[in-house]
Order: sequence, then C-alpha cells, then structure tokens
Amino acid sequence: MTYVTAAFGMRLRDCRESAGLSQRELATRSGLSVRAIGNLERGSTVRPHPDSVHRLADALGLRGEARRAFVAAARQRVVAEGEAGEAPPQERLAVDGGSRVVPRQLPAPVRQFVGRRAELASLTALLDQPGGVVIAVLAGSAGVGKTALAVHWAHQVADRFPDGQLYLNLRGFDPSGGPLPLPEAVRGLLDALGIAAGQIPASVQAQVGLYRSLLSGKRMLVLLDNARDAGQVRPLLPGGPGNLVVVTSRSQLSGLVAVEGAWPLTLEVLEEAEARELLAERLGAGRLAAEPAAVTELIGLCAGLPLALAIAAARVSARPRLRLGEFTAELADTRRRLDVLDTGDAPASVRAVFSRSLGTLSAPAVRLFGLLGVHPGPDITVAAAASLASLPLTQAREAMAELADAHLITEHTPGRFGLHDLLRAYAAEQAAVAGPGDRQAALGRVFDHYLHTSWAGSLLLNPARGLFTLSRPWPGVTPEPLGGLEAAMAWYEAEYPVLIASVAAAERAGFHTYAWQLPWALADFMLRRGLWQESVRLHRTALAAATRTGELAGRASAHRHIAWACSRLGDYREATTQLAASLEVYQQMGDKTGEARALTALGAVADSQGNYADALSYAEQALALFQALDDRAGQAAALNDVGWTHARQGHFEQARTCCRQALDLHRELGNLPGEAVGLDSLGYIEHHLGHLAEAAACYRDAITLFQKIGARVFEAEGLTRLGDTCLAAGERDQAAGAWQQAIAIYTDLEHAGAAEVQAKLAELGPTEG
Repeated sequence: MTYVTAAFGMRLRDCRESAGLSQRELATRSGLSVRAIGNLERGSTVRPHPDSVHRLADALGLRGEARRAFVAAARQRVVAEGEAGEAPPQERLAVDGGSRVVPRQLPAPVRQFVGRRAELASLTALLDQPGGVVIAVLAGSAGVGKTALAVHWAHQVADRFPDGQLYLNLRGFDPSGGPLPLPEAVRGLLDALGIAAGQIPASVQAQVGLYRSLLSGKRMLVLLDNARDAGQVRPLLPGGPGNLVVVTSRSQLSGLVAVEGAWPLTLEVLEEAEARELLAERLGAGRLAAEPAAVTELIGLCAGLPLALAIAAARVSARPRLRLGEFTAELADTRRRLDVLDTGDAPASVRAVFSRSLGTLSAPAVRLFGLLGVHPGPDITVAAAASLASLPLTQAREAMAELADAHLITEHTPGRFGLHDLLRAYAAEQAAVAGPGDRQAALGRVFDHYLHTSWAGSLLLNPARGLFTLSRPWPGVTPEPLGGLEAAMAWYEAEYPVLIASVAAAERAGFHTYAWQLPWALADFMLRRGLWQESVRLHRTALAAATRTGELAGRASAHRHIAWACSRLGDYREATTQLAASLEVYQQMGDKTGEARALTALGAVADSQGNYADALSYAEQALALFQALDDRAGQAAALNDVGWTHARQGHFEQARTCCRQALDLHRELGNLPGEAVGLDSLGYIEHHLGHLAEAAACYRDAITLFQKIGARVFEAEGLTRLGDTCLAAGERDQAAGAWQQAIAIYTDLEHAGAAEVQAKLAELGPTEG
C-alpha cells in the first residue's frame, strides 16, 4: 500500500498559493526546509510526518474545517487497483460486532527500538496499580526518545486494554503555532470514539464530560504526546479506574505529579552500551567492530542522544563507503556539528527540536540559556549563573528552574547544573546571535565572579598569604559568600574543574589579568591537595598571561608557585631557576615581602636537596626581612624554617627553641596552617631528641589541624611520620594503623606517596591488629 502522493501535494500547493506564500516563505514560517516542502508538493514524500503536517497547517493559517480537511488529506490512503472495497484506514478503526468503535490509534512503533529496559519495566509495573486512573509522565529533553519509548511500550501492552488505545499529539512545542487547542483535542478524541458530528455537544465542557463518560468503566490506554504543561493535559484525563494515561513532555509536569498523583519517569540520554546497541541495529555489528574507537567517539559527540545517534546512523548508512572515523571528523567540528545533524526535516533535526523547547520559555530563561554556551566550565551554580547573566539571584534561580523543567539543563548534583555537548553547541549558537560584546561582557562577569569568590576563599585557607590589590566586582557580579574554612574548601572542591577551565578560557579570550589572578587564588587549595603537576601547568599559563600584559606581580607570583610545585615533584633545578627569576622580579619591584617569600622558598628547595647550610642562610635572610617589615605572620613562618633547618643539621635544642617561638606566634595570630606546620616540626625534633611520646602528641595535634583545614596531603605526610615514631616506640600496631590511614589518603588523591608508605608497611610485616 502507498500513502499520500499527488493529492496532498496539490492541496498543499493550492493552500500555499492562496496564502500568497513562496516555498521559501512557507519554510521560514513552518520551520521545515524548502527541500521538504518541494518534496511534499511533488508527491515524492511517501508519508509526511504528522507533526510536519500540523506545522504546515499552522503556517498556512488553516482553521476549523479547512484544517481538518488538510490533515485528513495527508492521512488519506491512495487506493490501489483491486482494493476498492476496503475501508480507508484513517485512524485505523476496528469495529466490535458492528456496534462499538474500538480505536487503535497508536502510531507505528520504531522498528529498531533498543534499550530502556529499566524504564519499560517501570511502566509495566504501573499496570497493576490499584485505585483510579493511572497516569505516567515521561519527561526528558528534546530528542531523548520519549515518544518512541511510549509508543513501543504501548504496543507491547495493547492487549491489556481491550477497549482500545487513543493517541493525541498535543503539539506542545511546535514552533509554528501554539499547542493543540482544547476544542480541537476533545473533538479529535470523540471522533476516534465514533461519535457522529450530530451527537457532539456544543460546549467544550460538555464535550469533555461526554469523553469521560465514554471511557467510564472501560479499559483504555490514552497516549497524550508532546504536552506543553499540566493545564493542557488535565481536561483530557479519564475519570474512572481501569484507564491508563501516558503523557510525554519536555517539561516535568510537576503539577500532575503533585495534584493528580501521576508517576514521574525522567528519560536521560543513553548509556554507552545502549547507544552501541542502537548503532549496531542501524549500521550492523560488523561496521562497528571494524572501527571501535570511532564508535566510542561518535557516541560521545552525539552525547548519547537517541535522535542525534539515529541521524548520524542514517547519514553514515546512506554513504556505505564512508568510514566512521571520517564521519566523526566532520562531527567533531563544534561549529558545524548541528549542521551535520540536520536532515532538512524539522522533526529529524537536532537544532530544530532544541529550538522548539527554547521557544516556549520566558525571555530571561532564553537569554540565560544562550549565555550558558559561553560559560567555560563543565557545570554551573545558580549564583555563578546570576553573575554570568547579570541577574538578581532570585531571577537567576527562576530562570534556571525553568531551563531545568524544560530539560535544557540537568541538575546532576544538588545545586550544580550542566548541559550535554549538543545542547552546549546549540547554546553557543544562541549566544552568537547576541553579538561579541554581550558574550565578552558575560565572560568578564563570570571570571570576576570566580576570582572574587576564590580570592575570599584563599584568605580563609591561609590568612597570612600575600595579597594583590583586587578591583571591585563588575556591575552585575555577586560573589558567593563563604561562611568559613570548611565552606571555602567545599566550594573549591566543587568548583575546581570550573576554575581550571576558566583559566584556560580567560587566556583564550584575552582576559589575561584573570588568567594569572585565578591561579594565584587557587594556589593554596592545590597545595593542600598535593596537585603538583596540575599546579605547574596552571601557573605556567599564569606566567604567560602576566608576561603578556607586563604585570610584574603576576610574573613573580607565577614563578614562585611553579617553583613550589617543581620542588615537590623533585625537579630542584627548575625550582631554583624559577625562584631566581621570582626573586629578581620582586627586587625589581622593590617588594620586600615578596623577596622574603622567595628566599623562604629557596631555603625549602635547598633543604630538600640536603644543602642545610644554604637553607639556613636563606631562612635567616627571610626572617630579617620580615622583622624589618614588622610582618609577624612572615616572622613566625621564617622562625619555624630556621628551627627546622637547625634540626636537619642535628642542632635539636636550638631547633626546638625556634620552633616553639614560631608556634606561639602562630597561635597568637590565629594562623591554623602555620600552627599545624609548627607542630609537625616539633614532632620531628622531639622524635630525634628521643622524646617519642611528646613527638607522637605533636604529630597527632598537627594531623588534627591538617584535617581541619583540609590539607590532606600534609595530613598523609604527618601520619607517615607518626607511624615512624610509633614504630620507634615499639608500637607496631599503631604504626601500621597510621601508615594505613596515610595510604588511604594518598590513594584517594592519586598521589605517588602511597608507594613509599606501602613499602614501610610491607617491611613491617604482620601485626596483631
């Protein structure tokens, strides 16, 4: 059998010409391509998509009987020779005993449907729910396969509903017109139930009542597809038990869940295994097996979105000589990705289905969505979104909630929102419409948001660190308040990937000051986490940015932080070179505090190499500078360094005197990081003086403070030394316990220190504990 050919094509052309529209103008209004409209008018499209037909009707301004005739023409079957006696299959009506109409309206299922086993099981479990009408809401982003799942499942369970299955496309996200009006929706349902025109009441309210009466006492499955909101669905819900309603929507329809007791089911993008299954069904397992790496890349580039995967498979299957790797190379170009995933037919175009979701939102939500396309990080908070879009926090929260409800963003963890790569590419296109000025301003605001918040956080982590002058926040920027040390550490943990991405983005976009100031603000957090290699990379970016803009403070700081990280990695030559450069810049600036900090770092590098005389000289020079500056925090740190270097030379009594003075000063200043380091130094000194109990007590106090300030790598180092002290005291079980804790921290941090402690534990052998 064939469907719609020249008859519908002539009707479409007549309606278009009557409206005075060219094919291109009709394409613009309907969202279809010129090619698609030409194919329809020539009759070369075998079966037009119902959604395309309704959008054409909207674009042509068809209403009432004219619209119904237009839609009917699209559905009308062309009767082939020898079939004159068959009834037209419009709506596929089945007649029970010649008296009762049993609607069988379900669309044809997707032939190559795969996966969704958990979701199918959840829907099937609803069949045995007691009580009144059962309602399931399938929500998810555009192109995630809501309709395909609903139709597939409905066909599987159709025999459980002997009174029939109703299907209605509510057109909730149609760009060429509004949602399906209630009068048209109810009339369509009554038509499907076999109610003659003369028996249909005049008022819509009475029609709804008749519809519900007809379904009362029946077992009917009602599939309401593509709903805009709960208000569009409510009048179409049956009233009695035995009926089951499945609603699909890009919105959560929380009102139906809250008031009508609907069962919510949110569809996510496909897992990799399901995505492979889909591609194998459409391309063949052999083609996938030939290029496994390209398959993995293709799934990632399509973000696991079923529509995108299906389009990609269709394009590849149409070009049998095309290698998957060649196609993924086309798709990898972010500027063309959505073009590659455009078939020319709006229902089968990723960009078009995204646009329908966006077109239903408020202006602030639309603008914010576009700006999310320029945000550098993998995810974003409401507070950062407020600064990005220059919105008050309450308005930003409302806009983000609107985007989440439309499944244009996903709250993957509480308070953090992300969007997959295809949505990000679409958001970037929307941002491009706003113009480069708006995009740059938005980037500047979000960089400023992260800088001011992390600057405040760095002072909570280390109140004694040197500062640079920070300008006032940009207009529209609201930095996040951090309520204390724990809150600051939690913020850094959550935002670390975003901050790293922001540094690179700031450098690319020409915001060079942010590209060196953000690493400065991250330095203490990275130090506490032992992120040495990442720190080297980050501060090299900072150094390049500061050099490009001639900011001496940025250059000196970057050199010093590179040196710290290189020293911890054992690259002492590079560390010394970087510190020499840092010291030179500080001296050029006349910055005595910076000079003292560089000398302190040079002392630490010399100590790590066993050059204790040089280390002591650097520490004493730094102490003299801090004393001259009356910098008490600097004096405390330098005093501890002097004491530590004496201890390394075996002068333990002198070392203890200096370190105790430093500890008292740190405590007086309320400097917890300094106090923790001082206690750790005293633990080392007491151990070597033979005061093992006192050493263990110092280490335990230091470890407690390291835990409190979130300095996990130093906590692990302290636990390692505590284990050494316990072993020296003959406490084998306690030594093993301390080392096991250290190994757990190092392992969690993916730190190389775990191997050294594992060796200690192995040499210790079995313990009673």
